[in-house]
Amino acid sequence: MIRYLIIDDEYIAHDIIKGYCDLLRNMQLMKSCYDALEAFEYLNKNEVDLIFLDLNMPVLKGFEFLKTLLNPPKIIVTTAYQEFALEGYEYNISDYLLKPFGFERFLKAINKAFGNTAARHTLPNENSTTSSRFFIQSNKKYLQFETGTILYIEATGNYVKIITTTETITIREKLSTLLELLPKNEFLQVHKSFVIATQHIKSIEGNRIFIADYIVPIGMMYKSNIIQLLK
Repeated sequence: MIRYLIIDDEYIAHDIIKGYCDLLRNMQLMKSCYDALEAFEYLNKNEVDLIFLDLNMPVLKGFEFLKTLLNPPKIIVTTAYQEFALEGYEYNISDYLLKPFGFERFLKAINKAFGNTAARHTLPNENSTTSSRFFIQSNKKYLQFETGTILYIEATGNYVKIITTTETITIREKLSTLLELLPKNEFLQVHKSFVIATQHIKSIEGNRIFIADYIVPIGMMYKSNIIQLLK
């Protein structure tokens, strides 16, 4: 569960952000704060994973508020002022959303904060000590995946099948698009139609990879990837 906090002095901004978060699984609103002092008081006693932070607020501005946090969580800035974007990255924020922003841009910011980034936020699950998460659109809903549960991904025409430890999900997407979202040190393309999670490999025999109860073929063009993995 991603616990989040909204800090913004505009009521409509709270409605928009919460509405977007409600479309996603595992997003839990902990508190809506309408100024930075209210948020400061809340964070003195509670922890969150993510803050949606406006910059132009009364009493204490957004960046001034960030300076007061000793161990800040992930920060996604939401503001109407583009000129502060460069300064924002000096505070190691995850993303900078310029108002008004749509759901697609909002989703990209969530993926950037909790998905395939160099210093991605990790969340516990039952099968591994750490696991990143990312969102994929399927029809009119958005599915959230924990990378640690994915066994392999198979491309079939215009669709891909994501085989996890608990289920198989088919979505209309390109394999190359999914590869961009996955941690490169955890997933490996072994065939033009197959990407595997290296942590779930049971054995490699000839041109076959055994993962759980599945057998994945190794393509001629991708044998070098396996050689590098075995080194």
